[in-house]
Amino acid sequence: MDNIHERTYNAISGWLPLLVLLGLIGGAIAGFANQLPVIGIVCILLVTIGVVGFQAVAPNDARVLLLFGDYKGSINTSGFFWVNPFFSKKKITLRVRNFETGSQSVPQKKNSSGAVIQEKGRTGGRPSKVNDKDGNPIEISAVVVWKVVDTAEAMFEVDDYEDYVAVQSEAALRNLASRYPYDGAEGEESLRGNTAEVGEELRKDIQERLGKAGVEAIEARISHLAYAPEIAAAMLQRQQAAAVVAARTKIVEGAVGMVEMALEQLKADNIVDLDDERRAAMVSNLLVVLCSDKHTQPVVNTGTLYN
Repeated sequence: MDNIHERTYNAISGWLPLLVLLGLIGGAIAGFANQLPVIGIVCILLVTIGVVGFQAVAPNDARVLLLFGDYKGSINTSGFFWVNPFFSKKKITLRVRNFETGSQSVPQKKNSSGAVIQEKGRTGGRPSKVNDKDGNPIEISAVVVWKVVDTAEAMFEVDDYEDYVAVQSEAALRNLASRYPYDGAEGEESLRGNTAEVGEELRKDIQERLGKAGVEAIEARISHLAYAPEIAAAMLQRQQAAAVVAARTKIVEGAVGMVEMALEQLKADNIVDLDDERRAAMVSNLLVVLCSDKHTQPVVNTGTLYN
């Protein structure tokens, strides 16, 4: 069966029908006053039926109209309208909404008399535990910004479009997390190092899943990313070790450059002429001084160059 797509329903302004109904009320009063009860009853019946057709639509709200189960169209503009009183009207919001993955839907609750004591809503989001590309368990969650763009698809193509958005977004996030490592090698895309690119790819993945529900995914971004508690300490040690190695590598590169510059300067200015053995000793001493992570204690040579 083909998908049902949104059609715009051109409802008439409600002000003229309102005047007509006010006139019918006056006719009912006149009918009863002039002992014409049939006219009065007919007028009251028409007013009772006609008043059901009034619709006040707020900005960024819509009304989906059905006639005995047949979709007739949607009112997407704000204003005061009058439609066929026999239409059933379903309200749907077009406002931009957002939620965090991992949240749960809370149903509406009513008391014994039918009064609403708790509106429908969602709980706070909790990070999802998944394995990244390298198989490491991580915790991840994302904030998804979305809105309804096709009221007919949102109403008729899925059972509960809000719950559909939440479930499909969670599934897309889990799938995305398994395609990237938490931390990648140099030049490799990762969840931690490429948050903007990963967020955009997540938005596209979500949109592919939500297109049939008449929903547009406006933005998706990672809001929480961490290693799972059972490996967090080990991964922190690994990151610290990698940082130490990188820092020491940089220090050694700089020290070698400084030693090379010192030797060239001594040779260029003819300050001292060192043989290979003394040059090696000087290089060793300079590297120890420059690369050591503690302060060195110099030994002063008070004799000749070779003693």
